[in-house]
Amino acid sequence: MSTPQPDKSPALVALDWGTSSLRAYLLDGSGRMIESAREPKGIMQVEAGFATVFDEITRAWLGRDPGLPAIAAGMVGSAQGWVEAPYLPCPASPDDLAGALVQAPGRRLWIVPGVLQPGDRPDVMRGEETQVAGALALGPELAADARIVLPGTHSKWARVCNGRIESFTTYMTGELFAVLRDHSILGRTAGSGPGRDRDAAFLRGVDAARGADGIAPLLFSARALVLTGGIAPEDALDYLSGLLIGDELRSALTEPGAAPRLIGEPALAARYAGALARFGFDGAEAIPDTAAAGLWRIAVAAGIVKTTKTEVA
Repeated sequence: MSTPQPDKSPALVALDWGTSSLRAYLLDGSGRMIESAREPKGIMQVEAGFATVFDEITRAWLGRDPGLPAIAAGMVGSAQGWVEAPYLPCPASPDDLAGALVQAPGRRLWIVPGVLQPGDRPDVMRGEETQVAGALALGPELAADARIVLPGTHSKWARVCNGRIESFTTYMTGELFAVLRDHSILGRTAGSGPGRDRDAAFLRGVDAARGADGIAPLLFSARALVLTGGIAPEDALDYLSGLLIGDELRSALTEPGAAPRLIGEPALAARYAGALARFGFDGAEAIPDTAAAGLWRIAVAAGIVKTTKTEVA
């Protein structure tokens, strides 16, 4: 008996459409990537209209296959985006997301909703829920119980149980770093050239935050260490990054367990893995290509694309 071959013909256009960038993927009938494109056309850079940007980035693909469906996740579904896709409350599974898609006007494009954690201190995510769905598709063993960390401007720590996002917390670590670098005296002290020992400076900051009760009394040390010769000016920002990421980990790692899984840009994920090791969580692994995998998983669950395969991008 011969083994069925995967369907390699185009089946879905998938869009990861955030605030600053737009990534597009052409996926085949097994959810594998055929082609991809990237443009600096996040929702804050859309001037000619969302439909125009969509048509431009998909023109070659839809020109060949005009009937292809499309699915998008990210800030394109926010109140400032093309069409608002309301938040779903936790707990939320990929199937729940698939059941709440919103169609963009005039296009065969469906938009994934974000996820809301209600309460006295509510929290929201938009785009990360699709990456978590992709992580679960690529690593089914994570569905039972896992911590998934998505480092970035607004880092997300998501708890997954029984295949659903049960809870999550946002840390504004990346944005705080940018504000302190660009608009505080800490950035003025820092050197602009290549660092002498960036990794050591970063881990020094992580260790300082790990042993403290909070970050407020530590921040000025990023200036004082430079002034007293403790670190080179060129390494000051790496030390500051270590302080901020270390404080994030100190706050988030309140329970024992396996090392969190990481989703994000490789260099940043590697930096988080190094910081996690200082907290005793060795072997934190990164999961690549989760956005495309999540978009495929949700599209299949929604019946937008027909497939008999369970493979993902």
